[in-house]
Amino acid sequence: MNECLIQVICGPGRGKTTSAIGRGIVSLGMGKCVSMVQFLKGSMDADKMEVIKRLEPEFKVFRFEKSSTRFDKLSPQEKEEASASIRNGINFARKVLVTGECDILILDEILGILDEGIITCRELIALINQARQSSVELILTGTNCPEELRGEVDEITVLETYPGRF
Repeated sequence: MNECLIQVICGPGRGKTTSAIGRGIVSLGMGKCVSMVQFLKGSMDADKMEVIKRLEPEFKVFRFEKSSTRFDKLSPQEKEEASASIRNGINFARKVLVTGECDILILDEILGILDEGIITCRELIALINQARQSSVELILTGTNCPEELRGEVDEITVLETYPGRF
């Protein structure tokens, strides 16, 4: 079994998604194929994602939520509907790992769906193990990295924002 890197980019600071995308773009330069599944960010904002769309087919971005509103702004009923769509995104990520259609899979805000209780830590660990078996590198982002995950991943980058002038 080939070794694959499982990375977490977390913390209260800004730039987690940007960092994951940057790592994906660097991988494109090494001839790798990247897929990114985004969670909790609402449906695709065409203006913001246009640059990434230009990188297709080597860098593909997927969102399964139908509402254009971020998850934290939804009503309880809307959150329930969005949770079902998010579960579809998780199932898609599993399929990507089984089929090996990419070298690197970015699961953007997957730690957030863990915080929201949409998936369990056990489910995420199973996804990590599936990635290792498939030799697909994973990049996981979100604010909080639970203690249970720390022994399952290879690298944790914590981003913090410091107030002040730069």
